[in-house]
Amino acid sequence: MPVCRDDRVMTTTVQRPSAPASLRRGFLRLAAAVTTPLLPDDYLDLIAPLRAGTDLRGRIVEVRPETPDAATVVIQPGRDWQGHRPGQYVRLGVDVNGVRQWRAYSVTSAPGDRHDPITITVKAIPDGLVSNHLVRHAQPGTIVQLDQAQGDFVLPATPPARVLLVTAGSGITPVMGMLRSGALTGSDVTLVHSAPTAADVIFGGALRELAGAGALRLVERHTRDDGQLSLADLAALVPDHLERETWACGPAGLLDALTAHWTAVGRGERLHTEQFRPTTISPGEGGTVTFGRSGVTVAADGSTPLLEAGEAAGVLMPSGCRMGICYGCVLPLRQGAVRDLRNGSLTTAVPGDGVLVQTCVSAAAGPCDLDH
Repeated sequence: MPVCRDDRVMTTTVQRPSAPASLRRGFLRLAAAVTTPLLPDDYLDLIAPLRAGTDLRGRIVEVRPETPDAATVVIQPGRDWQGHRPGQYVRLGVDVNGVRQWRAYSVTSAPGDRHDPITITVKAIPDGLVSNHLVRHAQPGTIVQLDQAQGDFVLPATPPARVLLVTAGSGITPVMGMLRSGALTGSDVTLVHSAPTAADVIFGGALRELAGAGALRLVERHTRDDGQLSLADLAALVPDHLERETWACGPAGLLDALTAHWTAVGRGERLHTEQFRPTTISPGEGGTVTFGRSGVTVAADGSTPLLEAGEAAGVLMPSGCRMGICYGCVLPLRQGAVRDLRNGSLTTAVPGDGVLVQTCVSAAAGPCDLDH
């Protein structure tokens, strides 16, 4: 009887590292040894800060004035930037006087290739540390920190046939991203925008060009002469406003009035809002510390670490070395200002920032809210 036989021999081949790969690993080990306590990545951050696989950053390419108090900042994002949808915002980390500050700004450029520059447009507010820095002092070449774009103040996949846009001041910025995207081409669009004077209208020239080309109907409300926009004014300016899908962005008073009106007539689902809350942080010595999730608020002086203030109030706080070395005590600062007790440096945050602070070496520098 024939015998079936498999004469194949199973072997395992171990690949030797290629010379270039081996050399690269050897170089990195050598570099780590000679650059201690810094790592090779620290030096790569200096020469290639926008590379893939590291913290997302951007490089300021240009700062273009829009009005006396507003400017558009052109940013080249790093290779890991994932793009944005019209109307979304990005959180920006910028160093001002040696302190990293985080703020959120709408992306005002149209979506493009992931590697294309993006723009944000900033209005300087009185005593606004970051906004004034970006509008008046930011320089091309500056490296800033970025988060991926986020936010749901966006258009649907198929834009409605009739659209109303209601904006005031810098509330025009997310809407400008929508208009520049071309997503509303073919829709019947009315834009009602409020600003103190014609010269204060951010993107005034571009908006008037769009109106002149028939892309939208533009209604400018110059509040210094015309007064604040009221619901009666809106109804007179746009008689069919309740029949239009509406996106509104601006100060709280305007949006609260619009929300109440649309809700009262049963059309609340047609109104989409995004509220800008210009927040000014005024650092001081000590202040009330709120531990948001614990529901505890305590008064703390300017020399008591937040860790000790929380523990004294009965809050179970994460901790480690208590010397600012191990980072076991780090918590998000949702809003307010804290001072580093080692060197006096300030860290501030406005709602939505979630900046991390070391509670064992940081004290209240005014009212502050910790996410704990």
